[in-house]
Amino acid sequence: MKIRTHRLTLDDGSALPYLPSPHVGTSIAPRFLVIHYTAGSSAAGTVAWFRNPASRVSAHLVIARDGTLTQMVPFNREAWHAGQSRWGSLSGLNHHSIGIELDNAGCLIKSGGKWVSPLSRRSYPDSEVTVAPHKNDPPGAAPSGWHAYTPEQIEATLACGMALVNHYGLADVLGHDDISPGRKRDPGPDFPLESVRARLMGRGDDHPERYRTTARLYVRSGAGSDFAALPGTPLPLGTEVEVLAKHGLWWQVDVVGEINGVMDIVGWCHSKYLVPVSA
Repeated sequence: MKIRTHRLTLDDGSALPYLPSPHVGTSIAPRFLVIHYTAGSSAAGTVAWFRNPASRVSAHLVIARDGTLTQMVPFNREAWHAGQSRWGSLSGLNHHSIGIELDNAGCLIKSGGKWVSPLSRRSYPDSEVTVAPHKNDPPGAAPSGWHAYTPEQIEATLACGMALVNHYGLADVLGHDDISPGRKRDPGPDFPLESVRARLMGRGDDHPERYRTTARLYVRSGAGSDFAALPGTPLPLGTEVEVLAKHGLWWQVDVVGEINGVMDIVGWCHSKYLVPVSA
């Protein structure tokens, strides 16, 4: 992907969908990329809300669950996605960042034996839910349910993120929960932020721990054997993975490279079958 006149295009120059939001601020020189989840039930619903004059919110990009991107604000104009926020000495990150919203229900609650969005009341199957604590929770806090992102969304985030980082010289990739830690919980523990940051920024010191498998190993949609195995698994013996988060003996991993014809496998596996690459 490329940036032309502050709009996202494909490499051949063809335009991506652009549906302008009326909620646009002053000109900006973006320094950061901020990742959000929508907490809604569809990308189309989020786009419609961002175009509604009554909403008073917007983002530069919305990424649907199939990876489709919709741009709503030029990248050199302020979008209203971050609200009250701070990073280092900067406050009001709307004026310093590009905001990406991923179609994702966010934090879920257990109701009637199902995982349910407290906002839309829509229920989600276990195969679409990751059970994990949030990084900003106090030690010992019970894990929550989180709507899982799709591989297509992660791939689209990396593709557009690389274009944005290269074009604008962005300094970092942040979560909404980084810049508003007491107020926001998105993008949550299912989003592989450390891995995405390492790939986009090219920082060796930000790279997650790397392990290899000691047996054929299933990667699952949640932290437990009851969750569905992801496409492309089981992983072959000796497959390398990057560890993104740890929840007891279950670790969230990002599989390195293409496995069984599938790219960007991100999910949970039992740590018993992982050893450091250096071992």
